[in-house]
Amino acid sequence: MSGDEAGSDTGGNAGPGASTGAGTGRSLLLVDDDQVWLQRLAVAMERRDFAVITAGSVKDAIALAKKDAPDYAVIDLRLEDGSGLEVVEVLRDVRPDGRIIMLTGYGNIATAVAAVKLGAVDYLSKPADADAIEAALLAETGDAPAPPERPMSADRVRWEHIQRVYEMCNRNVSETARQLNMHRRTLQRILAKRSPKE
Repeated sequence: MSGDEAGSDTGGNAGPGASTGAGTGRSLLLVDDDQVWLQRLAVAMERRDFAVITAGSVKDAIALAKKDAPDYAVIDLRLEDGSGLEVVEVLRDVRPDGRIIMLTGYGNIATAVAAVKLGAVDYLSKPADADAIEAALLAETGDAPAPPERPMSADRVRWEHIQRVYEMCNRNVSETARQLNMHRRTLQRILAKRSPKE
């Protein structure tokens, strides 16, 4: 994700683990391995009165979650050392009443369902600006999302089905390929690609 997608706020730095907030009681953990975007989003959210801490990996995020038990969290799904879903699970254990948003460029229904089951309250696809992220974090529980402007394409429906089976097989590529009666290498190529356009 490019730096300008975090919103119009510019300037400032919020290194991994750094707190940029003003002690407002609205602690926020941001987790993303794109450091430039992470820093820009941290500044943007601090200007919205969140006390921000950041992490660039699953390992660091889990450590901060256990240490600080933040009120809010925005977590990228795909990180270099694992899945953001691992962080969601830990956060739900240490802060059952916390509000967690999954944020990713690899949006798909199966992973959204998995994130919600683990305790996330919403799921935003990149690019998402700071205003959209704040709105999702502060939305009342049960608020219904706006309906899609148009239905998914046939290619997107197929891709979603593959992702759903992949999640059901606990992300085991060989088992997923067997369930779908698909060659393993073909499946690996599909899983490595971004979702088709709507």
